[in-house]
Amino acid sequence: MSKRTAHVVVKGRRATLSDVDASQAHEIATKTTEENVYLFVPNLIGYARIVLAALALYYMPFHPRYCTLLYGASTLLDAADGYAARALKQASQFGAVLDMIVDRCTTSCLLCYLASAYPNYALVFQGLISLDFSSHYMHMVSTLTTGSRHHKEVKEDVSRILRWYYKKSVLFTMCAGNELFFVALYLLKWDKTPLYTLFPYAWTSSELFVDNVPRFALRLTFAQALAAITFPISLGKNIVNIVQAWKASKVLVGVDLRERALAKTKAT
Repeated sequence: MSKRTAHVVVKGRRATLSDVDASQAHEIATKTTEENVYLFVPNLIGYARIVLAALALYYMPFHPRYCTLLYGASTLLDAADGYAARALKQASQFGAVLDMIVDRCTTSCLLCYLASAYPNYALVFQGLISLDFSSHYMHMVSTLTTGSRHHKEVKEDVSRILRWYYKKSVLFTMCAGNELFFVALYLLKWDKTPLYTLFPYAWTSSELFVDNVPRFALRLTFAQALAAITFPISLGKNIVNIVQAWKASKVLVGVDLRERALAKTKAT
């Protein structure tokens, strides 16, 4: 990061952060009665997601159908809270943090279960949890430090990849695909029914079907097919996590260098 860029970053941070300190913000939240941010519709959706995720975790060890439905509902509501925030003009810093926390914790809990279900790959799942948390934490700190009002606001000169990733359609596709891949890995422990049995017998017993469908496809389950389809998306999502952590570290180091330079200038 050049000195000029670092200067712009620091300048933006000083100009755009909230004009209240922690004590003042705490007092405002305690005494203000005109609005209750905790009860904003997007935040209520966030609380519902927590309840659904908790129920999914309860059923996870012994009832895959209930678990999958509840986990899927919690994940789909992730799109609903953002829509509600924009439609009702109830976007909030608390809501943004709540949304990120629910996302990270829900996925991490599923990965913890997968680590126990596939002990030979436990280190991989632990690494994915660590990457997910560290990447998003570093990114949020770097964006707030440099004055952004939301962690999804990324300038193109910082990272074209992240700017593309945080577009609504791309973000939804990547996150949904990533979650579906992990759900597919969960279902692999339970789903042993070949996928072709879900189709009408008249189709699967026809000469055209028998002669043209590869044998491996006859053994393919729904969970295996879903995992194969969503694996590239999940891989891409975690590559983006690596990019996000690297770019955030560069921004934070740039701010550090600029502030050290300013401190030396003042000392002289």
